[in-house]
Amino acid sequence: MIVVATEDFEVYHGVVNELRDRGVAFTTIEPGDEWPEGADVAVIAAGESVEIPDGVDVVQAAPDAPRRAVEAVISALRGGDGRTVIGIDPGERPGVAILHGDMVVAAFQVPAAEVGEIVRREVEDAVNPVVRVGDGARLVGARIIDDVQSVPVELVDETGTTPYLGSGTRGMGDVLAAVNIARLDGEEIESRTIEPTAGELQKIKDRSREESDTNRAISEGLARRVATGALTVEEALAEHGSDTATDESEGEADDEDSSEHEPADESG
Repeated sequence: MIVVATEDFEVYHGVVNELRDRGVAFTTIEPGDEWPEGADVAVIAAGESVEIPDGVDVVQAAPDAPRRAVEAVISALRGGDGRTVIGIDPGERPGVAILHGDMVVAAFQVPAAEVGEIVRREVEDAVNPVVRVGDGARLVGARIIDDVQSVPVELVDETGTTPYLGSGTRGMGDVLAAVNIARLDGEEIESRTIEPTAGELQKIKDRSREESDTNRAISEGLARRVATGALTVEEALAEHGSDTATDESEGEADDEDSSEHEPADESG
């Protein structure tokens, strides 16, 4: 049984709403009231002094992080080790799965540039966290690994991690793959240096052409900088447009200079 026992209204409101949203049974008492029989986990406000019976696990909840407190409660209730494991299926919009023990407590699918911030937020105050990144989408995966260096990272063979998707599950593949990746041991890695292939560079150039207002692809040099994460496609297009405008203006200036030195027509 989960017991919410706090005088902090903000903590009470946040934790109770999280528990209700997840369909988790709980009860509430005022600190100092008699504890119900069968209490397993108590939720109190961080720093709050509450007398708690022996044998009851305690989770302290911060007012601004009720979800994290509820995840810890559920993990304690199920007897899990509570380790935070983050699985990432890399791609342009990676799937991200957050596990506490064997329990999936959160999932995301966001642009690759936002993954690092999610990881840093989810591992804050976590005990012995690990990030597991699939070895596909090499260029994006390498950038993600570089962006989460403050957390232990494992590179996972993602072969077979994307499940068959039946009717009505469109768009869930990357997230489900991230869950499977999180559950696989990988090779610990600090960074991943990738030299983009000609095909990968061409793919970036093709994408830039699709996103360009003028249907013009960026140069190979800019595509290489996109591949290494130094630029986004949007930034590369802006730089490409600026370079093109400069080249055209210089070309016009050269044409004007040459016309000034053309001999005058003396016929007539």
